[in-house]
Amino acid sequence: MLHDRVLVREDPEAGDRRSSGGILIPATARIGNRLAWAEVVAIGANVRTIQVGDRVLYDPADRGEVEVRGTDYVLLRERDVHAVAAERLAEGEGEPGLYL
Repeated sequence: MLHDRVLVREDPEAGDRRSSGGILIPATARIGNRLAWAEVVAIGANVRTIQVGDRVLYDPADRGEVEVRGTDYVLLRERDVHAVAAERLAEGEGEPGLYL
C-alpha cells in the first residue's frame, strides 16, 4: 500500500438485514446514505491513526473496489474513514473503543 491508502474487507454480515418486526431486507435495498463497517487488512506508510485489524466506518459511495486473488476489497484514503473501532484505543483512555 502506498501513502495514505487503507485496504479494507467489508463485513459479510453487512449484507441482508432484519427489521425489528422480523422482515428480511435484502442488501440491494437502499436506505439513504448508510455508512458501512469494514475490517482493515493493509495500510500505507503514511497512515497515522489506523492499524491492521481495526474496524472502520466509511461511506460506500466513496469507495474503489479491487479484487485480489478472488477476494473483493475496498480501497480508501485515510481521510475517507469516518470512525475507527479498536480495542487498543480503549486501553487506558476510559472511553469505549470508538475513535471519532
